[in-house]
Amino acid sequence: MQLVVYLLVYPLLWLISRLPFRMLYIISDGVYLILYRVFGYRKKVVRSNLNLVFPEKSELEIKSIEKKFYKHLCDMFLEMIKTMGIGNDQLQKRFIFTNIDVLHRLETQNKSIMLMFPHYASWEWAIALDKHIASKGYGIYQKIGNKYFDRMVRDIRQKFGTTLISTKATKEIVAKNKEMGQLSMYGILSDQSPMVKKTHLWTPFMGITVPAHTGAELLCNKLDLPAVYLKVKKLKRGHYQGSFKVLVENPREMEEFELTKVFLNEVENSIREAPEYYFWTHKRWKHKDKVPKEFQNTPA
Repeated sequence: MQLVVYLLVYPLLWLISRLPFRMLYIISDGVYLILYRVFGYRKKVVRSNLNLVFPEKSELEIKSIEKKFYKHLCDMFLEMIKTMGIGNDQLQKRFIFTNIDVLHRLETQNKSIMLMFPHYASWEWAIALDKHIASKGYGIYQKIGNKYFDRMVRDIRQKFGTTLISTKATKEIVAKNKEMGQLSMYGILSDQSPMVKKTHLWTPFMGITVPAHTGAELLCNKLDLPAVYLKVKKLKRGHYQGSFKVLVENPREMEEFELTKVFLNEVENSIREAPEYYFWTHKRWKHKDKVPKEFQNTPA
């Protein structure tokens, strides 16, 4: 059945990926009308999340953010498909970087880097970075259930040089690269909700105490990797800008879980600047009522 679904869907995705951007965004506008106006895809989740983290905003303001978010969501979905057919020169024009010297400075010190960023603006096109670094680029990702679509996603994301590694294989591969002295850069999305039973940290995020992923921090501490935040801005439709901020150069000098908290603070700053570009359909605050007693008085 997995193969049947793949064979039915893939030709459509391929055709869409070959369309010019002008046509792509016409389709995106149509998808927005269907997704938001007709079916109201996860509208309750989005509205609930926005009301929860922005209690100071009016109903009109919340609805405005909501509409802008769905339009961006549709754009991003079509852009992800477009990656199948986009060339590297075109990608470089559409995803630019401002202060790449931040990464180069660490590379000249022969340091591998943990690049941390959220589900914000465009994380798919961050693969444009591979052309600008001396390190071997890795993207840490969660495998897709359908093995054929999983292979397709890997092919898309690896077409410009980035190597994808599954979350389960990450620890082993990072440790092996460290042992071999291979200069590497690991891109990881660390803002979403982890499984409660595997949570080591509950901390305020957008004013609400939630469980937080700490895997990136644990790897940084174990292997002494500096952590850098990738901040992405949407300049206009189909155009993004990435900038870098060092979160810590010597993670072993930080208190436990401080790196994770600093990262989430940067994510908050990005969200507050332009909330419509965050991934609001995800149930990020679904465990807010399950906070363990030892974390209930954690200051915001």
